[in-house]
Amino acid sequence: MSRGRAIFSAVLVALGALAYGASPIDIIPELLTGPIGLVDDLAIWVGAGVAIWKLLSGSQPSPGPTPPPEEQPRWEQRRAE
Repeated sequence: MSRGRAIFSAVLVALGALAYGASPIDIIPELLTGPIGLVDDLAIWVGAGVAIWKLLSGSQPSPGPTPPPEEQPRWEQRRAE
């Protein structure tokens, strides 16, 4: 992903998180549950912060470990030989 596109994506994530926090529609409404209603807002903000950090740091998710040959599908075993 290009740097400009990553910055644009990070801004969109931030705006989405801010819009959710300011929105009167919540998964857990604060008016009915008091401070417990802020938990969903906090989860959105933390998730958005992590997403923005990953977008701007340029880190890519690491691929999982390759399974042993006996667990690979046949077509992958043939290609590896």
